[in-house]
Amino acid sequence: MSVLRAYRGLLSNGPLVRLLGGEFVSSIGDWLYLVALLIVVYQVSQDPLILGIVGAARILPYVLLSIPAGIVADRYERRFVLLVTDVARGVIMLVIAWLVAVDGPLLAIVLLAVLATCFSCFFGPTIGAYLPNLVRDENELGPANSAWSTLDNLAFVIGPSIAAILIGLSGLTLAFVLNAVSFAFVALVLWRLPSERGERDVAAPGADATEDEAAETSEARLDRRTLIPLAGLGLIDVVTGFVFGGLGVLTVILAVDQLGLDEAATGYLNAAVGVGGIIGAVGSSAFVVRPALRVPLVIGALGLAVGVAALGLTSSLAPALLAMALASAGSLLTEVVSTTIFQRTVPSALRGRALGSIATISTLAYAAGSLVLPVAAGIVGIGQVLLASGVLVVVGSLVAVWLIGSTGDHGPSAELTTAATRVAALTVFAGVPASRLADAFSRAVELEVAPGTVVVRQGEAADRFYVILAGTFDVDRAETEGAVPAHLRTLGQDDVFGEIGLLTGSARTATVSATAAGRLLALDAPEFLALVASAAEVGPRLLAIHRGGATSG
Repeated sequence: MSVLRAYRGLLSNGPLVRLLGGEFVSSIGDWLYLVALLIVVYQVSQDPLILGIVGAARILPYVLLSIPAGIVADRYERRFVLLVTDVARGVIMLVIAWLVAVDGPLLAIVLLAVLATCFSCFFGPTIGAYLPNLVRDENELGPANSAWSTLDNLAFVIGPSIAAILIGLSGLTLAFVLNAVSFAFVALVLWRLPSERGERDVAAPGADATEDEAAETSEARLDRRTLIPLAGLGLIDVVTGFVFGGLGVLTVILAVDQLGLDEAATGYLNAAVGVGGIIGAVGSSAFVVRPALRVPLVIGALGLAVGVAALGLTSSLAPALLAMALASAGSLLTEVVSTTIFQRTVPSALRGRALGSIATISTLAYAAGSLVLPVAAGIVGIGQVLLASGVLVVVGSLVAVWLIGSTGDHGPSAELTTAATRVAALTVFAGVPASRLADAFSRAVELEVAPGTVVVRQGEAADRFYVILAGTFDVDRAETEGAVPAHLRTLGQDDVFGEIGLLTGSARTATVSATAAGRLLALDAPEFLALVASAAEVGPRLLAIHRGGATSG
Protein backbone atom coordinates (compact mmCIF):
# COMPACT_ATOMS: atom_id res chain seq x y z
CA MET A 1 0.00 0.00 0.00
CA SER A 2 1.38 3.44 -0.95
CA VAL A 3 1.84 6.16 1.66
CA LEU A 4 -0.49 8.61 -0.12
CA ARG A 5 -3.20 6.01 -0.54
CA ALA A 6 -2.93 5.04 3.13
CA TYR A 7 -3.32 8.63 4.30
CA ARG A 8 -6.12 9.43 1.88
CA GLY A 9 -7.93 6.49 3.39
CA LEU A 10 -7.15 7.74 6.88
CA LEU A 11 -8.68 11.15 6.11
CA SER A 12 -11.94 9.45 5.13
CA ASN A 13 -12.24 7.94 8.62
CA GLY A 14 -14.30 10.71 10.23
CA PRO A 15 -14.25 9.52 13.89
CA LEU A 16 -10.49 8.97 13.83
CA VAL A 17 -9.79 12.35 12.21
CA ARG A 18 -11.98 14.10 14.81
CA LEU A 19 -10.14 12.34 17.63
CA LEU A 20 -6.72 13.28 16.25
CA GLY A 21 -7.79 16.90 15.71
CA GLY A 22 -9.27 17.21 19.18
CA GLU A 23 -6.23 15.77 20.89
CA PHE A 24 -3.94 18.02 18.82
CA VAL A 25 -5.75 21.07 20.21
CA SER A 26 -5.53 19.57 23.68
CA SER A 27 -1.78 18.93 23.32
CA ILE A 28 -1.18 22.58 22.41
CA GLY A 29 -3.10 23.52 25.56
CA ASP A 30 -0.99 21.13 27.63
CA TRP A 31 2.21 22.87 26.53
CA LEU A 32 0.69 26.25 27.30
CA TYR A 33 -0.09 24.97 30.78
CA LEU A 34 3.32 23.39 31.40
CA VAL A 35 5.25 26.50 30.44
CA ALA A 36 2.97 28.71 32.53
CA LEU A 37 3.16 26.36 35.54
CA LEU A 38 6.95 26.34 35.63
CA ILE A 39 7.03 30.13 35.36
CA VAL A 40 4.51 30.50 38.20
CA VAL A 41 6.48 28.18 40.47
CA TYR A 42 9.78 29.92 39.82
CA GLN A 43 8.35 33.44 40.07
CA VAL A 44 6.84 32.74 43.47
CA SER A 45 9.57 30.55 44.96
CA GLN A 46 12.71 31.93 43.27
CA ASP A 47 14.19 28.53 44.17
CA PRO A 48 15.50 26.06 41.54
CA LEU A 49 15.25 23.25 44.11
CA ILE A 50 11.50 23.76 44.49
CA LEU A 51 11.21 23.85 40.70
CA GLY A 52 12.95 20.48 40.55
CA ILE A 53 10.74 19.05 43.29
CA VAL A 54 7.63 20.14 41.40
CA GLY A 55 8.97 18.47 38.25
CA ALA A 56 9.63 15.24 40.14
CA ALA A 57 6.21 15.39 41.81
CA ARG A 58 4.57 15.49 38.39
CA ILE A 59 6.37 12.26 37.41
CA LEU A 60 5.56 10.28 40.56
CA PRO A 61 1.84 9.73 39.76
CA TYR A 62 2.80 7.94 36.54
CA VAL A 63 4.79 5.42 38.57
CA LEU A 64 1.97 4.86 41.05
CA LEU A 65 -1.10 5.06 38.81
CA SER A 66 -0.19 3.76 35.34
CA ILE A 67 -1.02 0.13 36.12
CA PRO A 68 -4.35 0.97 37.87
CA ALA A 69 -5.09 3.28 34.93
CA GLY A 70 -4.57 0.40 32.52
CA ILE A 71 -6.99 -1.76 34.50
CA VAL A 72 -9.59 1.01 34.38
CA ALA A 73 -9.05 1.39 30.61
CA ASP A 74 -9.79 -2.31 30.09
CA ARG A 75 -12.71 -2.53 32.52
CA TYR A 76 -14.77 0.53 31.60
CA GLU A 77 -15.85 2.22 28.40
CA ARG A 78 -12.70 3.94 27.16
CA ARG A 79 -14.42 6.91 25.58
CA PHE A 80 -16.10 7.63 28.93
CA VAL A 81 -12.77 7.35 30.80
CA LEU A 82 -11.24 9.88 28.39
CA LEU A 83 -14.22 12.20 28.89
CA VAL A 84 -13.85 12.07 32.67
CA THR A 85 -10.11 12.79 32.54
CA ASP A 86 -10.55 15.74 30.17
CA VAL A 87 -13.44 17.31 32.07
CA ALA A 88 -11.64 16.88 35.40
CA ARG A 89 -8.44 18.44 34.09
CA GLY A 90 -10.39 21.30 32.52
CA VAL A 91 -12.01 22.12 35.87
CA ILE A 92 -8.63 21.95 37.60
CA MET A 93 -7.16 24.38 35.05
CA LEU A 94 -9.92 26.89 35.79
CA VAL A 95 -9.23 26.67 39.53
CA ILE A 96 -5.50 27.16 38.94
CA ALA A 97 -6.24 30.13 36.69
CA TRP A 98 -8.30 31.69 39.49
CA LEU A 99 -5.53 31.08 42.07
CA VAL A 100 -2.94 32.66 39.79
CA ALA A 101 -5.19 35.67 39.15
CA VAL A 102 -5.69 36.31 42.89
CA ASP A 103 -2.09 35.46 43.88
CA GLY A 104 -3.25 32.36 45.72
CA PRO A 105 -0.89 30.08 47.70
CA LEU A 106 1.78 28.29 45.67
CA LEU A 107 1.22 25.05 47.59
CA ALA A 108 -2.40 24.92 46.42
CA ILE A 109 -1.34 25.48 42.80
CA VAL A 110 1.27 22.71 43.02
CA LEU A 111 -1.15 20.25 44.63
CA LEU A 112 -3.73 20.95 41.91
CA ALA A 113 -1.05 20.42 39.26
CA VAL A 114 -0.22 17.04 40.80
CA LEU A 115 -3.94 16.18 40.88
CA ALA A 116 -4.19 17.06 37.18
CA THR A 117 -1.24 14.74 36.53
CA CYS A 118 -3.08 11.95 38.37
CA PHE A 119 -5.93 12.28 35.87
CA SER A 120 -3.41 12.45 33.01
CA CYS A 121 -2.10 9.03 34.08
CA PHE A 122 -5.42 7.55 32.97
CA PHE A 123 -5.25 9.27 29.60
CA GLY A 124 -2.22 7.46 28.12
CA PRO A 125 -3.29 3.79 28.52
CA THR A 126 -6.88 4.66 27.62
CA ILE A 127 -6.17 6.58 24.41
CA GLY A 128 -3.62 3.94 23.40
CA ALA A 129 -6.25 1.23 23.81
CA TYR A 130 -9.12 3.27 22.32
CA LEU A 131 -7.47 4.60 19.15
CA PRO A 132 -7.11 1.15 17.49
CA ASN A 133 -10.87 0.66 17.92
CA LEU A 134 -11.51 3.58 15.57
CA VAL A 135 -9.48 2.23 12.65
CA ARG A 136 -11.48 0.37 10.04
CA ASP A 137 -8.83 -2.25 9.36
CA GLU A 138 -5.32 -3.08 10.49
CA ASN A 139 -3.76 -1.22 7.56
CA GLU A 140 -4.84 2.06 9.20
CA LEU A 141 -3.02 1.37 12.47
CA GLY A 142 0.42 2.50 11.33
CA PRO A 143 -0.71 5.68 9.55
CA ALA A 144 -2.92 6.55 12.54
CA ASN A 145 0.03 6.22 14.92
CA SER A 146 2.25 8.23 12.59
CA ALA A 147 -0.35 11.01 12.32
CA TRP A 148 -0.81 11.02 16.10
CA SER A 149 2.94 11.41 16.74
CA THR A 150 3.29 14.07 14.06
CA LEU A 151 0.53 16.20 15.57
CA ASP A 152 1.85 15.63 19.09
CA ASN A 153 5.32 16.85 18.15
CA LEU A 154 3.89 19.75 16.19
CA ALA A 155 2.07 20.74 19.38
CA PHE A 156 5.45 20.53 21.16
CA VAL A 157 6.68 23.30 18.86
CA ILE A 158 3.49 25.38 18.66
CA GLY A 159 2.43 25.22 22.31
CA PRO A 160 5.49 26.84 23.94
CA SER A 161 5.64 29.46 21.17
CA ILE A 162 2.03 30.50 21.79
CA ALA A 163 2.71 30.43 25.52
CA ALA A 164 5.60 32.85 25.15
CA ILE A 165 3.45 35.28 23.14
CA LEU A 166 0.42 35.08 25.42
CA ILE A 167 2.38 35.35 28.64
CA GLY A 168 4.22 38.36 27.29
CA LEU A 169 0.99 40.09 26.26
CA SER A 170 -1.54 39.15 28.92
CA GLY A 171 0.16 37.34 31.78
CA LEU A 172 -0.06 33.77 33.02
CA THR A 173 -3.76 33.42 33.80
CA LEU A 174 -4.87 33.21 30.17
CA ALA A 175 -2.59 30.23 29.51
CA PHE A 176 -4.41 28.15 32.13
CA VAL A 177 -7.81 29.31 30.87
CA LEU A 178 -6.95 28.35 27.29
CA ASN A 179 -5.83 24.92 28.43
CA ALA A 180 -9.23 24.50 30.12
CA VAL A 181 -10.89 25.52 26.85
CA SER A 182 -8.82 22.93 24.96
CA PHE A 183 -10.05 20.23 27.35
CA ALA A 184 -13.65 21.36 26.78
CA PHE A 185 -13.08 21.18 23.02
CA VAL A 186 -11.74 17.62 23.07
CA ALA A 187 -14.52 16.59 25.49
CA LEU A 188 -17.10 17.72 22.92
CA VAL A 189 -15.28 15.72 20.26
CA LEU A 190 -15.23 12.61 22.45
CA TRP A 191 -18.91 12.98 23.27
CA ARG A 192 -19.79 12.46 19.60
CA LEU A 193 -17.36 9.61 18.95
CA PRO A 194 -18.49 5.96 18.88
CA SER A 195 -17.92 3.68 21.84
CA GLU A 196 -15.97 0.54 21.13
CA ARG A 197 -18.15 -1.22 23.67
CA GLY A 198 -21.52 -0.05 22.53
CA GLU A 199 -22.64 -3.51 21.52
CA ARG A 200 -21.58 -4.96 24.86
CA ASP A 201 -23.56 -2.35 26.73
CA VAL A 202 -26.83 -3.54 25.18
CA ALA A 203 -26.08 -7.23 25.36
CA ALA A 204 -28.61 -9.62 26.78
CA PRO A 205 -28.55 -10.72 30.43
CA GLY A 206 -25.53 -12.83 31.11
CA ALA A 207 -23.20 -10.59 29.10
CA ASP A 208 -21.10 -9.91 32.20
CA ALA A 209 -20.22 -13.57 32.46
CA THR A 210 -19.35 -13.59 28.77
CA GLU A 211 -17.07 -10.61 29.31
CA ASP A 212 -15.25 -12.49 32.04
CA GLU A 213 -14.82 -15.46 29.73
CA ALA A 214 -13.43 -13.16 27.03
CA ALA A 215 -10.92 -11.71 29.44
CA GLU A 216 -9.83 -15.15 30.58
CA THR A 217 -9.46 -16.36 27.00
CA SER A 218 -7.48 -13.28 26.04
CA GLU A 219 -5.22 -13.71 29.09
CA ALA A 220 -4.45 -17.27 28.03
CA ARG A 221 -3.63 -16.15 24.51
CA LEU A 222 -1.39 -13.39 25.88
CA ASP A 223 0.56 -15.94 27.91
CA ARG A 224 1.13 -18.22 24.95
CA ARG A 225 1.68 -15.88 22.02
CA THR A 226 2.42 -12.34 22.98
CA LEU A 227 4.22 -12.24 26.31
CA ILE A 228 7.72 -12.55 24.84
CA PRO A 229 7.15 -9.99 22.04
CA LEU A 230 5.58 -7.71 24.64
CA ALA A 231 8.74 -8.03 26.73
CA GLY A 232 10.73 -6.96 23.66
CA LEU A 233 8.54 -3.90 23.16
CA GLY A 234 8.90 -3.08 26.87
CA LEU A 235 12.69 -3.37 26.58
CA ILE A 236 12.72 -0.86 23.70
CA ASP A 237 10.71 1.58 25.82
CA VAL A 238 12.96 1.09 28.85
CA VAL A 239 16.19 1.65 26.92
CA THR A 240 14.97 4.70 25.00
CA GLY A 241 13.33 6.13 28.13
CA PHE A 242 16.54 5.71 30.15
CA VAL A 243 18.67 7.39 27.49
CA PHE A 244 16.24 10.24 26.79
CA GLY A 245 15.69 10.84 30.50
CA GLY A 246 19.39 11.38 30.93
CA LEU A 247 19.69 13.36 27.71
CA GLY A 248 17.08 15.84 28.90
CA VAL A 249 19.29 16.72 31.87
CA LEU A 250 22.60 16.43 30.02
CA THR A 251 21.66 19.15 27.52
CA VAL A 252 22.62 21.81 30.05
CA ILE A 253 26.03 20.20 30.69
CA LEU A 254 26.47 19.66 26.95
CA ALA A 255 25.76 23.31 26.17
CA VAL A 256 28.03 24.76 28.86
CA ASP A 257 30.90 22.30 29.30
CA GLN A 258 31.27 20.59 25.93
CA LEU A 259 30.09 23.28 23.52
CA GLY A 260 31.44 26.19 25.58
CA LEU A 261 28.21 28.19 25.30
CA ASP A 262 25.85 29.68 27.87
CA GLU A 263 22.68 28.09 29.23
CA ALA A 264 20.62 29.68 26.44
CA ALA A 265 22.00 27.04 24.06
CA THR A 266 19.94 24.49 26.00
CA GLY A 267 16.85 26.03 24.41
CA TYR A 268 18.25 25.49 20.93
CA LEU A 269 19.03 21.85 21.72
CA ASN A 270 15.51 21.28 23.03
CA ALA A 271 14.07 22.96 19.93
CA ALA A 272 16.08 20.47 17.86
CA VAL A 273 14.34 17.68 19.81
CA GLY A 274 10.97 19.05 18.69
CA VAL A 275 12.03 19.44 15.05
CA GLY A 276 13.57 15.97 15.00
CA GLY A 277 10.42 14.54 16.53
CA ILE A 278 8.30 15.98 13.73
CA ILE A 279 10.71 14.63 11.10
CA GLY A 280 10.69 11.19 12.72
CA ALA A 281 6.92 11.08 13.05
CA VAL A 282 6.35 12.20 9.45
CA GLY A 283 9.09 9.89 8.19
CA SER A 284 7.52 6.93 9.94
CA SER A 285 4.64 7.16 7.48
CA ALA A 286 6.87 5.59 4.83
CA PHE A 287 7.43 2.51 6.99
CA VAL A 288 4.25 1.77 8.93
CA VAL A 289 2.14 1.10 5.81
CA ARG A 290 4.21 -2.06 5.29
CA PRO A 291 3.50 -5.36 7.06
CA ALA A 292 7.16 -5.98 8.03
CA LEU A 293 8.18 -3.66 10.87
CA ARG A 294 11.28 -5.19 12.45
CA VAL A 295 13.65 -3.45 10.04
CA PRO A 296 12.10 0.02 10.60
CA LEU A 297 12.36 -0.63 14.34
CA VAL A 298 16.10 -1.24 13.99
CA ILE A 299 16.48 1.81 11.72
CA GLY A 300 14.83 4.03 14.32
CA ALA A 301 16.96 2.64 17.14
CA LEU A 302 20.14 3.14 15.08
CA GLY A 303 19.13 6.74 14.37
CA LEU A 304 18.74 7.34 18.11
CA ALA A 305 22.04 5.59 18.87
CA VAL A 306 24.05 7.44 16.20
CA GLY A 307 22.56 10.79 17.20
CA VAL A 308 23.33 10.30 20.90
CA ALA A 309 26.85 9.03 20.20
CA ALA A 310 27.50 11.93 17.81
CA LEU A 311 26.56 14.37 20.58
CA GLY A 312 29.42 12.96 22.58
CA LEU A 313 31.89 13.69 19.77
CA THR A 314 30.83 17.17 18.67
CA SER A 315 32.27 20.42 19.98
CA SER A 316 30.19 23.02 18.10
CA LEU A 317 26.53 23.98 18.10
CA ALA A 318 25.47 23.24 14.52
CA PRO A 319 26.59 19.57 14.51
CA ALA A 320 25.11 19.19 17.99
CA LEU A 321 21.73 20.42 16.76
CA LEU A 322 21.83 17.97 13.85
CA ALA A 323 22.81 15.12 16.17
CA MET A 324 20.03 16.00 18.61
CA ALA A 325 17.47 16.14 15.79
CA LEU A 326 18.69 12.75 14.49
CA ALA A 327 18.38 11.21 17.95
CA SER A 328 14.88 12.59 18.36
CA ALA A 329 13.80 11.45 14.88
CA GLY A 330 15.12 7.96 15.55
CA SER A 331 13.34 7.85 18.89
CA LEU A 332 10.01 8.87 17.33
CA LEU A 333 10.33 6.35 14.51
CA THR A 334 11.00 3.66 17.11
CA GLU A 335 8.01 4.80 19.15
CA VAL A 336 5.56 4.79 16.22
CA VAL A 337 6.73 1.41 14.93
CA SER A 338 6.74 -0.25 18.36
CA THR A 339 3.26 1.16 19.05
CA THR A 340 1.97 -0.32 15.79
CA ILE A 341 3.50 -3.72 16.60
CA PHE A 342 1.96 -3.52 20.07
CA GLN A 343 -1.50 -2.82 18.66
CA ARG A 344 -1.21 -5.67 16.17
CA THR A 345 -0.04 -8.08 18.85
CA VAL A 346 -1.97 -7.37 22.05
CA PRO A 347 -5.72 -8.14 22.09
CA SER A 348 -7.98 -5.13 22.58
CA ALA A 349 -9.27 -6.39 25.93
CA LEU A 350 -5.75 -6.32 27.39
CA ARG A 351 -4.26 -3.21 25.79
CA GLY A 352 -4.96 -0.89 28.72
CA ARG A 353 -3.25 -3.09 31.28
CA ALA A 354 -0.30 -3.78 29.01
CA LEU A 355 0.14 -0.07 28.27
CA GLY A 356 -0.14 0.77 31.96
CA SER A 357 2.58 -1.73 32.85
CA ILE A 358 4.90 -0.49 30.10
CA ALA A 359 4.26 3.15 31.12
CA THR A 360 5.24 2.35 34.71
CA ILE A 361 8.57 0.75 33.85
CA SER A 362 9.29 3.37 31.17
CA THR A 363 8.70 6.20 33.64
CA LEU A 364 11.01 4.54 36.15
CA ALA A 365 13.62 4.10 33.42
CA TYR A 366 13.26 7.76 32.44
CA ALA A 367 13.73 8.85 36.06
CA ALA A 368 16.71 6.52 36.45
CA GLY A 369 18.35 7.95 33.34
CA SER A 370 17.78 11.49 34.60
CA LEU A 371 19.67 10.56 37.78
CA VAL A 372 22.34 8.08 36.61
CA LEU A 373 23.63 9.62 33.37
CA PRO A 374 24.41 13.12 34.79
CA VAL A 375 26.20 11.51 37.75
CA ALA A 376 28.17 9.27 35.39
CA ALA A 377 29.02 12.29 33.22
CA GLY A 378 30.50 14.00 36.28
CA ILE A 379 32.73 10.97 36.89
CA VAL A 380 33.90 9.87 33.42
CA GLY A 381 32.90 12.82 31.22
CA ILE A 382 29.84 13.59 29.13
CA GLY A 383 31.41 12.36 25.87
CA GLN A 384 32.03 8.88 27.22
CA VAL A 385 28.55 8.69 28.74
CA LEU A 386 26.87 9.65 25.48
CA LEU A 387 28.92 7.13 23.51
CA ALA A 388 28.04 4.41 26.02
CA SER A 389 24.39 5.41 25.77
CA GLY A 390 24.50 4.94 22.01
CA VAL A 391 25.96 1.45 22.44
CA LEU A 392 23.26 0.65 25.03
CA VAL A 393 20.54 1.59 22.54
CA VAL A 394 22.03 -0.63 19.82
CA VAL A 395 22.41 -3.65 22.11
CA GLY A 396 18.99 -3.16 23.70
CA SER A 397 17.22 -2.77 20.36
CA LEU A 398 18.82 -5.89 18.89
CA VAL A 399 17.78 -7.95 21.92
CA ALA A 400 14.28 -6.44 21.70
CA VAL A 401 13.94 -7.29 18.00
CA TRP A 402 15.06 -10.85 18.78
CA LEU A 403 12.36 -11.11 21.45
CA ILE A 404 9.71 -9.61 19.18
CA GLY A 405 10.57 -12.14 16.49
CA SER A 406 8.25 -12.67 13.54
CA THR A 407 5.47 -10.86 15.42
CA GLY A 408 7.07 -7.63 14.21
CA ASP A 409 6.29 -8.67 10.64
CA HIS A 410 2.74 -9.78 11.35
CA GLY A 411 0.92 -7.34 9.14
CA PRO A 412 -2.17 -8.10 7.10
CA SER A 413 -1.86 -8.94 3.44
CA ALA A 414 -4.08 -7.08 1.02
CA GLU A 415 -5.95 -10.33 0.33
CA LEU A 416 -6.53 -11.03 4.03
CA THR A 417 -7.70 -7.46 4.64
CA THR A 418 -10.21 -7.79 1.82
CA ALA A 419 -11.38 -11.13 3.17
CA ALA A 420 -11.78 -9.75 6.69
CA THR A 421 -13.80 -6.84 5.28
CA ARG A 422 -16.13 -9.29 3.58
CA VAL A 423 -16.48 -11.28 6.78
CA ALA A 424 -17.43 -8.12 8.67
CA ALA A 425 -20.30 -7.63 6.22
CA LEU A 426 -21.79 -11.07 6.89
CA THR A 427 -25.13 -11.14 8.69
CA VAL A 428 -23.75 -13.41 11.40
CA PHE A 429 -21.28 -10.70 12.46
CA ALA A 430 -23.67 -7.76 12.10
CA GLY A 431 -23.14 -5.19 14.83
CA VAL A 432 -19.76 -6.53 15.93
CA PRO A 433 -17.25 -3.64 16.06
CA ALA A 434 -14.80 -3.73 13.16
CA SER A 435 -11.87 -3.50 15.59
CA ARG A 436 -12.84 -6.82 17.22
CA LEU A 437 -13.18 -8.55 13.88
CA ALA A 438 -9.86 -7.09 12.71
CA ASP A 439 -8.19 -8.32 15.90
CA ALA A 440 -9.58 -11.83 15.42
CA PHE A 441 -9.19 -12.21 11.65
CA SER A 442 -5.66 -10.78 11.65
CA ARG A 443 -4.79 -14.26 12.93
CA ALA A 444 -6.85 -16.12 10.33
CA VAL A 445 -5.28 -17.96 7.39
CA GLU A 446 -6.47 -18.39 3.80
CA LEU A 447 -6.66 -21.95 2.48
CA GLU A 448 -6.75 -23.05 -1.15
CA VAL A 449 -8.92 -26.17 -1.36
CA ALA A 450 -8.87 -28.70 -4.23
CA PRO A 451 -12.04 -30.48 -5.41
CA GLY A 452 -12.88 -33.48 -3.22
CA THR A 453 -10.92 -32.21 -0.19
CA VAL A 454 -12.56 -33.11 3.12
CA VAL A 455 -12.28 -30.00 5.27
CA VAL A 456 -14.01 -31.32 8.40
CA ARG A 457 -14.96 -34.92 9.10
CA GLN A 458 -17.88 -36.05 11.24
CA GLY A 459 -16.75 -37.34 14.65
CA GLU A 460 -13.37 -35.59 14.65
CA ALA A 461 -12.41 -32.94 17.22
CA ALA A 462 -13.40 -29.38 16.34
CA ASP A 463 -10.40 -27.11 15.90
CA ARG A 464 -11.30 -24.36 13.40
CA PHE A 465 -14.08 -22.09 12.15
CA TYR A 466 -14.38 -21.51 8.39
CA VAL A 467 -15.74 -18.79 6.11
CA ILE A 468 -16.18 -19.69 2.44
CA LEU A 469 -14.54 -17.09 0.22
CA ALA A 470 -15.04 -18.99 -3.04
CA GLY A 471 -16.25 -22.39 -4.24
CA THR A 472 -18.99 -24.83 -3.16
CA PHE A 473 -18.95 -27.38 -0.34
CA ASP A 474 -21.26 -30.34 0.38
CA VAL A 475 -22.44 -31.07 3.92
CA ASP A 476 -23.12 -34.77 4.62
CA ARG A 477 -24.05 -36.56 7.83
CA ALA A 478 -24.40 -40.21 8.82
CA GLU A 479 -27.14 -40.78 11.41
CA THR A 480 -25.40 -43.84 12.87
CA GLU A 481 -21.89 -45.22 12.72
CA GLY A 482 -21.34 -47.12 9.50
CA ALA A 483 -24.45 -45.72 7.83
CA VAL A 484 -24.30 -44.13 4.39
CA PRO A 485 -23.98 -40.32 4.84
CA ALA A 486 -26.99 -38.31 3.72
CA HIS A 487 -26.56 -35.04 1.85
CA LEU A 488 -27.86 -32.14 3.95
CA ARG A 489 -27.06 -29.03 1.96
CA THR A 490 -24.54 -27.25 -0.27
CA LEU A 491 -22.70 -24.21 1.01
CA GLY A 492 -21.33 -21.39 -1.12
CA GLN A 493 -19.57 -18.03 -0.94
CA ASP A 494 -19.94 -16.20 2.41
CA ASP A 495 -21.45 -19.22 4.18
CA VAL A 496 -19.78 -20.38 7.39
CA PHE A 497 -19.24 -23.77 9.00
CA GLY A 498 -17.31 -25.45 11.80
CA GLU A 499 -18.72 -23.39 14.65
CA ILE A 500 -21.03 -25.90 16.37
CA GLY A 501 -18.30 -28.15 17.72
CA LEU A 502 -16.36 -25.11 18.90
CA LEU A 503 -19.38 -23.56 20.63
CA THR A 504 -20.60 -26.77 22.29
CA GLY A 505 -17.28 -28.55 22.86
CA SER A 506 -18.53 -31.57 20.93
CA ALA A 507 -17.07 -33.48 17.99
CA ARG A 508 -17.85 -32.50 14.40
CA THR A 509 -21.52 -33.11 13.63
CA ALA A 510 -21.13 -33.49 9.85
CA THR A 511 -18.59 -33.89 7.07
CA VAL A 512 -17.88 -30.90 4.81
CA SER A 513 -16.03 -31.46 1.54
CA ALA A 514 -15.22 -29.31 -1.48
CA THR A 515 -17.16 -30.02 -4.68
CA ALA A 516 -15.02 -27.57 -6.67
CA ALA A 517 -11.83 -25.63 -6.21
CA GLY A 518 -12.37 -23.09 -3.47
CA ARG A 519 -10.88 -20.76 -0.90
CA LEU A 520 -11.54 -20.67 2.84
CA LEU A 521 -10.74 -18.27 5.64
CA ALA A 522 -9.86 -20.41 8.68
CA LEU A 523 -9.88 -19.13 12.25
CA ASP A 524 -8.33 -21.32 14.95
CA ALA A 525 -10.43 -22.26 17.97
CA PRO A 526 -8.85 -19.86 20.54
CA GLU A 527 -9.33 -16.82 18.28
CA PHE A 528 -12.89 -17.84 17.34
CA LEU A 529 -13.91 -18.38 20.96
CA ALA A 530 -12.36 -15.07 21.99
CA LEU A 531 -14.34 -13.31 19.26
CA VAL A 532 -17.59 -14.98 20.31
CA ALA A 533 -16.95 -14.20 23.98
CA SER A 534 -16.13 -10.56 23.28
CA ALA A 535 -19.45 -9.99 21.47
CA ALA A 536 -22.23 -11.83 23.26
CA GLU A 537 -24.64 -11.73 20.33
CA VAL A 538 -22.45 -13.76 17.92
CA GLY A 539 -22.73 -17.15 19.65
CA PRO A 540 -26.56 -17.24 19.82
CA ARG A 541 -26.78 -15.99 16.25
CA LEU A 542 -24.51 -18.79 15.01
CA LEU A 543 -26.57 -21.37 16.90
CA ALA A 544 -29.78 -19.90 15.46
CA ILE A 545 -28.39 -20.20 11.94
CA HIS A 546 -27.47 -23.83 12.66
CA ARG A 547 -30.98 -24.60 13.90
CA GLY A 548 -32.26 -23.03 10.69
CA GLY A 549 -30.23 -25.52 8.67
CA ALA A 550 -27.80 -23.07 7.08
CA THR A 551 -24.49 -24.36 8.37
CA SER A 552 -22.60 -27.30 9.83
CA GLY A 553 -20.35 -27.89 12.81
